[in-house]
Amino acid sequence: MTELVIGRRPLDDEPPAQVAPERTGVIAWESLPRRMVTVYLPLACFLIVLLFPFYWMVVTSLKSNEELYDYKNHNPFWVSSPTLANVNKLLFETDYPQWLMVTMTVAVAATALSIFASVLAAYAIQRLKFKASPYVGLAIYLAYLVPPSILFIPLATMVFKLGIYDSPLALILTYPSFLIPFCTWLLIGYFKSIPYELEECALIDGATRLQILWRITLPLAVPGLISAGIFAFTLSWNEFIYALAFIQSAERKTVPVAILTQLVEGDVYHWGSLMTGALLGSIPVAIFYSFFVEYYVSSLTGAVKE
Repeated sequence: MTELVIGRRPLDDEPPAQVAPERTGVIAWESLPRRMVTVYLPLACFLIVLLFPFYWMVVTSLKSNEELYDYKNHNPFWVSSPTLANVNKLLFETDYPQWLMVTMTVAVAATALSIFASVLAAYAIQRLKFKASPYVGLAIYLAYLVPPSILFIPLATMVFKLGIYDSPLALILTYPSFLIPFCTWLLIGYFKSIPYELEECALIDGATRLQILWRITLPLAVPGLISAGIFAFTLSWNEFIYALAFIQSAERKTVPVAILTQLVEGDVYHWGSLMTGALLGSIPVAIFYSFFVEYYVSSLTGAVKE
């Protein structure tokens, strides 16, 4: 009787094991951590694009004229012999400190005036309900979309009739025309996120609307106020068209206008002084923003929480 033997096939008959191909190209790219590819790499590219202009300003402001224009013997992306000659020229040979003081005065005054008007307008639209309140809020925001060049002619007429031409007061009174609409729209959304029950309790206790606004609403709306203040201050600091048209005296000009009109002689551009002026002019805004960035983000979140 023939026995049937069942067993494994000899090892020699087994097919050879396949060797996995090397992880190259797209496979190697896919092996990278997902967070590095989707988060850190785009963030690094964004930071490079964002910070390179500031790096270029710093490098240019520390170069001498010889190094600045001699690209054959000097690296344009680095400083071989740093110098503070441009800073010294800007601070002690021009009216830059005076320009900085005028810009600060105009920005602070215009911001305060705009925030005061925006708080009253936003509270009235959001809390004092009337039939046209939604349309008034929309109209205020649409007014923000109007280009400043369209408002220039009527504002210029008012400035000349009031006799405030070539005065910082002209800028303080005209800047709110484009600051108030956005600040009002921002505060409307933020006031809406504050529970109305708090105000109802105060009304029952006999508080007036102004007392409620001052003692209840504004303390809860501090992040929104800071956000609107940062926005208004930044726009006032960087504004160019009105400052160029309404100010003629060199010592009364703001930093953005003075840098372009006083540091450029015909077709000669003093790039070292220009970059130094732009760098020093951006420092106050950067410092002001860095202290309140958390309030700025939280207020924008509250403004869109409809």
